[in-house]
Amino acid sequence: MLVAGVGNVLRGDDAFGVAVAEALLREPLPHEVQVIDVGIGGIHLVQRLFDHVDGLIVVDAVDLHRAPGTVMVIRPEVRDVRAMPLEERHDQLADMHYSTPERAFMLAHGLGVLPAETWLVGCQPQDADRWGEGLSPAVLAAIKPAAAEVRRVVANLGVEW
Repeated sequence: MLVAGVGNVLRGDDAFGVAVAEALLREPLPHEVQVIDVGIGGIHLVQRLFDHVDGLIVVDAVDLHRAPGTVMVIRPEVRDVRAMPLEERHDQLADMHYSTPERAFMLAHGLGVLPAETWLVGCQPQDADRWGEGLSPAVLAAIKPAAAEVRRVVANLGVEW
């Protein structure tokens, strides 16, 4: 199982996924689980999937217009890049340095390395566009519940945590 924290630590609440990954790395991990901090490099996530993983849980700030700090577990819908016109493929995948998890999912799916068990543990940000370090109080308080959701998803995929 691969757990990947995603986000930009210089953009306020956008750093949520990285903060959850750091929290998980401070505790003992099951042998079958790897936790990584992807930051804003979506291509790094895709590269790690070539090592073959049975399950992927990405943690990120997700704006679904909920109350700030709301934690959500989402089964992402992944677009098939092979079904896109060539120009749209280029627009969607040309720059993987700063990318959303959705772009990384599309690329991984197109390359045949996206696990069938792919989940997103998200948190509604208060302000993911603010320049500067530090999470808002509501999002900071969501780190422990999100970590618990990651452990629950991993357990549901058959790995005791």
